[in-house]
Amino acid sequence: MDTRFRLDGKVAVVTGANGLLGRHHVTALEAAGATVIAVDIDVDVTSESSLEELRSSILSTYGRLDIIVNNAAVNDMVENPVSILEASRFENSSVELFRRVLDVNVTGVYLCCRILGSILAEQGSGSIINIGSTYGTVAPNQSLYINEQGEQTFFKSAVYPVSKGAVRMLTRFLASYWGHRGVRVNTLSPGGVANNQPDWFYEQYAKSTPLRRMAEANDYEGALVFLASDASAYLTGHDLVVDGGYTIW
Repeated sequence: MDTRFRLDGKVAVVTGANGLLGRHHVTALEAAGATVIAVDIDVDVTSESSLEELRSSILSTYGRLDIIVNNAAVNDMVENPVSILEASRFENSSVELFRRVLDVNVTGVYLCCRILGSILAEQGSGSIINIGSTYGTVAPNQSLYINEQGEQTFFKSAVYPVSKGAVRMLTRFLASYWGHRGVRVNTLSPGGVANNQPDWFYEQYAKSTPLRRMAEANDYEGALVFLASDASAYLTGHDLVVDGGYTIW
């Protein structure tokens, strides 16, 4: 069974590879034996020409591609709010930001799947893993952002859950579209990750999960390798939610 989780001889690409989770995606795939092409801001996932250059480079260097992890995304995180309280209200939200997030989180995933995923379809095998979110399944709980003084500090935007919901549906579309070509397409949806948030936020989020904690950044490594490897050879079109049980309540 252990050999089914190995990725020896496989070539993988991870977008957003310098992010909090991206670095762990790279580490996990390399530890399982894959050769990993880690890309971040050096490749614009919203640009067809940039991705075409990446495709040509991959094929000229390795001659194949087996795993794609679409991790690049824009998020209005509580530890780094994009705006002050009033500006984060839905009624005052920025349409420019809405379009920017959709461009990266949805169009970027679409283009990576279309331009890089076609390599997998042409060779007749491979695994695409689109990184989703629990907020692609459930709406944000705005009360999580109320501090110990009872003050609403921030509102989670509409665009992030909208974008991650779209990613789930793109996953299902491609799983159906490319299944006969031997390409599996799944979503890995993380829950909240500890990243220097205020103690009051961590505690409130932890109480919202059966496991009573936020995720550590390395909690998703096993799930990622599972989806990338032959251990999940009969799994496609699935949203693998790894959230400490957050979405069961």
